[in-house]
Amino acid sequence: MKAAVAQTTCVLGDLNKNISHHLEFCDEAIKNKADLIVFPELSLSGYSLKDLNYVIAVNLKETKLLDELKKKSKKISIICGLAEEGDDYGIYNTGIFISDGEIKFSHRKVYPPTYGLFEEFRYFSKGKECKAHETKFGKVGLLVCEDMWHMSLPYTLAYDEAKILIGIAASPTRLAANHEGFKNYEVNSEHHRTFARMLSSYFLFSNRVGYEDGVNFWGGSEIIDPFGNVLAAAKLFEEDIIYADIDMEEVKRSRHQARHFLDEDLELTIRNLSKIQKK
Repeated sequence: MKAAVAQTTCVLGDLNKNISHHLEFCDEAIKNKADLIVFPELSLSGYSLKDLNYVIAVNLKETKLLDELKKKSKKISIICGLAEEGDDYGIYNTGIFISDGEIKFSHRKVYPPTYGLFEEFRYFSKGKECKAHETKFGKVGLLVCEDMWHMSLPYTLAYDEAKILIGIAASPTRLAANHEGFKNYEVNSEHHRTFARMLSSYFLFSNRVGYEDGVNFWGGSEIIDPFGNVLAAAKLFEEDIIYADIDMEEVKRSRHQARHFLDEDLELTIRNLSKIQKK
């Protein structure tokens, strides 16, 4: 299948405007014959929500606000992010997969950060599950931003048979002193290429752009193949859309050429972690 990764900006708290913006990018991707489009973290709601969370968070089972995206998903599958209200009234930073007219699955961010400039855990509850999901493209695993900085989660998804790992983010710009390149992109790209290579899986990354509440987001979205090669990379600091073909034969080829994924001993890992936990 052909994947599109859209890096977009959004209007804080205005779901209707953001949905319209998503539909424009979906139409562009459809024109380019993409089967799947990936948007950034909290792409429908904006990032710096704080107490606004309690006003705009939606219950995925009840809301009608996503009906236009559901309709569009009959032509292209969509991954995007929003503030979700759970049945327990907790608010979650959630990524959703919409396809063939319905929400097929969702992933609640497991690790909302509270260090540095981040204060998500003041406003979001933690997700409690990380698993791969069956789709018409094969098994897919979805992570939200900080989740990608915990090795256990992509590892879990890959060994739950996800061959396409997708990370959506709203990563703020942080400048590095005495560094010629753009450190944000370099560090994150190394990170994604390592996961792709070590887990012999595709890695799709969508990061937002624009300004919000004094914070700038840097973009740099990319699509990585199972050998750790960057197939497509988006611009820095501006909206963009990139494309790449996803071919499961490449996953098979990478796992045959280097057997580290196939030879992983899960039982050994589980035993060792269990011993560590009991210390």
